[in-house]
Amino acid sequence: MRVIFAGTPEFAAVALAALHDAGIDIPLVLTQPDRPAGRGMQLHASPVKQFALQHHIPVAQPTSLRLDGKFSDQAEQTHALLASTPHDVMVVAAYGLILPPSVLAIPPQGCINIHASLLPRWRGAAPIHRAIESGDAETGITIMQMDAGLDTGDMLLMAREPILPQDTTGELHDRLAALGGRMIVDALQRLSEGRLTATPQPDEGVTYAAKISKNEAALDLRLPASTLLRQINAFNPAPGASVQLGDSVLKIWRAERVAASAEPGLVLAVDARGVTIACGEDALLLTELQKPGGKRLSAANFLQGFPIEAGQRLQRTS
Repeated sequence: MRVIFAGTPEFAAVALAALHDAGIDIPLVLTQPDRPAGRGMQLHASPVKQFALQHHIPVAQPTSLRLDGKFSDQAEQTHALLASTPHDVMVVAAYGLILPPSVLAIPPQGCINIHASLLPRWRGAAPIHRAIESGDAETGITIMQMDAGLDTGDMLLMAREPILPQDTTGELHDRLAALGGRMIVDALQRLSEGRLTATPQPDEGVTYAAKISKNEAALDLRLPASTLLRQINAFNPAPGASVQLGDSVLKIWRAERVAASAEPGLVLAVDARGVTIACGEDALLLTELQKPGGKRLSAANFLQGFPIEAGQRLQRTS
């Protein structure tokens, strides 16, 4: 199989590496344009671009693929490039750009997407975050045939992955990325042998995983500790759950639910285990924190440079 690959973040780079390691011919990679990042806001290549360049795979970075959009010239050039690049199928993983029907129609065997959920649950941009935030017991990978809708295409392969009680988005992401890499290699093998069967998605159980916004990460301590714990795990490693103590905004990276009852936000105890704060129901024991401009630290190390005392009050970030 000759595969054009489209993807951008680490999740996609894992899949690209799996295809490369399986000996699949990859004549072209599409990824998003370099973005400014870091303190110096210098341009950084995506993980997919970095892998492609390291392995001498040609890369294209259009700003848009829409022929009727603001960057129509780039889109036309990319359409021509896709049409002139010999390939059988396009594999897409967390690319971040909409593939219009004009692109979907180019690959002889269509476009196949690696989606990090059990479709039709959690269609959309942030399926891993939303699965953890909602308290789902499991998620998985769906290999699907792309169509013009938002993750609405026929399902080709599906595999399940349990969500552990303390799983963060980062940890679950890594397991799903590896699973997706294995599955896309299997899917292409089946496709080449005519053994890949398409199944329409059911109409029941459709949910949408909206993109995570930074303001969602401000914890409302009036909520139950169980809800807040899921948010902390869902927003780790980004954007990071936050609370405010005085004038300082603190990031909360790890916590545990403990039994307690008091006014939400009140610091109940500070000890070697961490900082216990009351919530709308039960309490949270904060075990990994970060102060402004600081590093992520265990509670014991954090408290050495940022003392917190019982009786203080944490509140939602303003």
